Amino acid sequence: MNNKIVVLDRISKKKFVEEVYGGKFIEAFYGNGPLSSFLNRFVLPFLAELPFFSRCYGFLQKTSLSKAKVKPFIQKYGLDEKEFLLPAASFASFNDFFIRRLKTEARPVAYAEDVAVLPADGRYLLYPNVKQADGFVVKGKKFTLEELLQDKDLAGKYSEGAMLIARLCPTDYHRFHFPVACVPSETLELKGPLHSVNPFALRKRIEILSHNKRAITFLESSRFGKLIFIEVGATCVGSIHQTFNPGALYEKGAEKGYFSFGGSSLIVLFEPGSIAFDPDLVEASEEKLEVLGLMGQSLGKSIRS
Repeated sequence: MNNKIVVLDRISKKKFVEEVYGGKFIEAFYGNGPLSSFLNRFVLPFLAELPFFSRCYGFLQKTSLSKAKVKPFIQKYGLDEKEFLLPAASFASFNDFFIRRLKTEARPVAYAEDVAVLPADGRYLLYPNVKQADGFVVKGKKFTLEELLQDKDLAGKYSEGAMLIARLCPTDYHRFHFPVACVPSETLELKGPLHSVNPFALRKRIEILSHNKRAITFLESSRFGKLIFIEVGATCVGSIHQTFNPGALYEKGAEKGYFSFGGSSLIVLFEPGSIAFDPDLVEASEEKLEVLGLMGQSLGKSIRS
């Protein structure tokens, strides 16, 4: 297995090798050796298909004993405490730290009305046309909208629309936000397993994105039409929490919800002919290079008449 994940930092324009939290565990279960084959066949189904493991691990991160992990974690991964809304010493558990809020000024939101923004801190891949996403990690490994949405007609409507995939790591700020001014619908929850969404795992099984537990919300926007916003759960993610009120009007950048402990992903679908993604994001994605972006940064402009 190629054990390096190269990411492009959008601000510095420099590439770096990502330090993977729990990398040895992920490589053991999703690698190519005989041990990995055994674990993938006989142990992984128990851990991923049954919520017991993730629930237990998530519960441990909410105990007071886990508080001791906070400071070493911040130091190891070089997180900027000045961005935190509350001081690190105030977190009662590791999960309190994990779901932390940031100061408003730490994530300024691109203000132009015709500009959509990144919905979270994460590593982004973009596709101006969803059809280009088929087999985007490994040839022959298909990713289909019908599997993702569990709705053939809806999949057909967005089959040539635009899509972004944001991968959130345990080191990231784990609250997600509305990418455009919109009125959100009720959230539809689809049950599924909790496989890792790390690139190691996705290279092995791209169908993870369309099989894992996920939540789907429709966003009605005057500038960008109807978006589909999808949260994808993953290993050790205790819950997907929605903090918005369906039917209310929200400004772009307003909080939509957050993930409890663990890595996770977001997928956002745009109708055909509704958005032109920023060139730098598209160019990197064409090279299959993830871009590390921050919530509130520009995603693209509306092209609706």
